[in-house]
Amino acid sequence: MVLVYVESPKGKLKKAAFEAVTYGKKMAESMGDTCVALTLGTVENAAQLGKYGAAKVFNVSNAEFANFDSQVYTKAIADAAIQLGAKTIILCHSSTGKSVAGRLAARFDAASVTGANALPDVSNGCKIKKSVFSGKAIAEFALRTEMKVISLMGNSMQPEISGAEVEITPLSMNVAAGRIKVKSVKTQEGTVPLPEAELVVSAGRGLKGPENWGMVEELAKAMNATTACSRPVADAHWRPHHEHVGQTGVAIRPNLYIAIGISGAIQHLAGVNNSKVIVVINKDAEAPFFKAADYGVVGDAFEIVPRLTEAYRKFKASQH
Repeated sequence: MVLVYVESPKGKLKKAAFEAVTYGKKMAESMGDTCVALTLGTVENAAQLGKYGAAKVFNVSNAEFANFDSQVYTKAIADAAIQLGAKTIILCHSSTGKSVAGRLAARFDAASVTGANALPDVSNGCKIKKSVFSGKAIAEFALRTEMKVISLMGNSMQPEISGAEVEITPLSMNVAAGRIKVKSVKTQEGTVPLPEAELVVSAGRGLKGPENWGMVEELAKAMNATTACSRPVADAHWRPHHEHVGQTGVAIRPNLYIAIGISGAIQHLAGVNNSKVIVVINKDAEAPFFKAADYGVVGDAFEIVPRLTEAYRKFKASQH
């Protein structure tokens, strides 16, 4: 059995949850097995996980899951895997998944691959590929233990509807009290989180100051995209740190990444080079970013970006 732990921040399911269940379902099919989903705490609309391939959806209800504690979550997921007889555990490669994956692997003495971006090859054992060296190479890992723990990189698997909603089955277990006391939680509201974003508009020092970010936000708003920035911009407090993408920030893999006024230092490329399409706008024709770009525009961003926004709005209007 393949067990997919589904994250539900504030009791709501996000795209990453459907990606993980789709991945688990496809992996289970390749092994002639069954995929089930596990939710912790109070979750809205958990039944719809069945539409993405979960044969059953189990829920453990307990107040201890209101705030994340890696030890409490690890024990609950491990106990669920034991109760259900699961031999593969799938997680999202999020901050939660990263905190839990290692603990689960140690608990079960299991082989583990974190940040997988492709379905495993089970024709001869179980082999999984993932990006390494900041996306410059792809490594293949052989998982030789009976128990396996895998975390899925965001935006690696397109959610696919393949079934119907299922009933939620309560799962009973003893949930120990956490040792971490959470005093407050602050999260960004109103935008798609960068790890889940399919469209990202990013800008760097080429914008000269925070007062010029309006045109970037206008383009992002027109495209329904998430905004991002380079590290120098975040360090200068032009933009909030949660928008910083790169090796020391958030690693993303959107379908489209538009970089405006960013030179393309290796540290920045390390966090965005898994993007499916990269568009670079820079007045410096020698900017390193152009070497990684699928499309490049050499010119003044202050002229190009407003024209691009207007062109996109006209295109969008013509589609209605």
